Amino acid sequence: MSSTTTHVTGQEHVWSVAEHLEDILATVRPLEPIELQLLDAQGCVLVEDISVPVSLPPFDNSSMDGYAVRAADVVGASEDFPAVLTVVGDVAAGQAGLLHVRPGQAARIMTGAPLPPGAEAVVPVEWTDGGLGEGPVSGMRAHSAAPEGASGEVRVHRPAEARAHVRAKGSDVKAGDRALEAGTVLGPPQIALLAAIGRGTVRVRPRPRVVVMSTGSELIQPGEELAEGQIYDSNSFALTAAARDAGAISYRVGAVADDAETLRSTIEDQLIRADLIVTTGGVSVGAYDVVKEALTSVGDSEDETGIGAGSGVEFRKLAMQPGKPQGFGTIGPEHTPLLALPGNPVSSYVSFELFVRPAVRTLMGLPAADVHRPSARAVLKSAKALSSPAGRRQFLRGTYDAEAGTVTPVGGAGSHLVAALAHADALIVLPEKTTSAEPGAEVDVVLLG
Repeated sequence: MSSTTTHVTGQEHVWSVAEHLEDILATVRPLEPIELQLLDAQGCVLVEDISVPVSLPPFDNSSMDGYAVRAADVVGASEDFPAVLTVVGDVAAGQAGLLHVRPGQAARIMTGAPLPPGAEAVVPVEWTDGGLGEGPVSGMRAHSAAPEGASGEVRVHRPAEARAHVRAKGSDVKAGDRALEAGTVLGPPQIALLAAIGRGTVRVRPRPRVVVMSTGSELIQPGEELAEGQIYDSNSFALTAAARDAGAISYRVGAVADDAETLRSTIEDQLIRADLIVTTGGVSVGAYDVVKEALTSVGDSEDETGIGAGSGVEFRKLAMQPGKPQGFGTIGPEHTPLLALPGNPVSSYVSFELFVRPAVRTLMGLPAADVHRPSARAVLKSAKALSSPAGRRQFLRGTYDAEAGTVTPVGGAGSHLVAALAHADALIVLPEKTTSAEPGAEVDVVLLG
């Protein structure tokens, strides 16, 4: 982390968005890999290439319920002149000890069952009389209810070429192929593939554990009665959800009152389950900005068991709007990263997207290209020009139309406008040197997904 201090004589350094993010990503390191059971590895990032030990499918098998036949035996078959074959038994999925299909014979076969020796194709049951001696049938009767279906004769009403309705061995993947590459995020399809090739465990970087806590004596939990001067705590809910959306396992801590010692104690209690701690509120210049008070001096502590050990938290002013006050550092004996975000709802959420989400995804071990939200260029669609303070990078809420290539502002610039944020799916970025963006101008947008 940079050596810039919190208290500076003379003019205080104002950090750019890029500088602050660079400092964070230079400090945060991917978590150490561990071996996990497949379902526990969902959402994690592979740290090894996975090779296929056995072909999929591992044997030729039927893609239909029907009859395994020799192609020559059904040439020219039709409803008027069906091919009549002797049924020599059933082949069910998972069955061992296969039948042998000889000329003039057929084996009743189920979907996924191995193609028996001698057979070259599968005739769907709908192309046959199902052994009933009548016209085409729509399906098979259950074996338990009609075991005689596995014997007797079957009339085939349509021809089938060799390999028809047969899934070839290795047609999905072949033994020795690379199934998944290191760096892959394991979702349901990837876990299905791992299970299909017989992997019970996999080596991954675990999902980061993110602890989120908001500060402020005015905050109460949703569902409780508001007293005068109180507001509901929305930030901790928003940021906990955002951490989960980024790929983390996130824990929400109830709002902490404006008391520095209580906050220090709460943070210390949470260190045991945190790879990253996020606070919101209490980082500005007010008399009750408790996060700044609690953490500015923790690095001087000699307590090797508390948050002071290995700590260093800096509070900065950034050239951005919203989100000017920010804090970043590491705390505790494990040097756990901590990001202190502003308390205004929009400020905290924008700060999360710009700084915390990249940190979370870096901890996951994702490649640099996947750490940040995608961005695009769009034409500004608004009734009037957008203004922006000189020297600050402004992030305004907007709705992005990918098909039209436009972005429309939602709500105003106020950092308290939660309702507008709820309807936005993009951030409109106005650079530090831009003080006005006219309708029809091209602007950068950050896509929030």
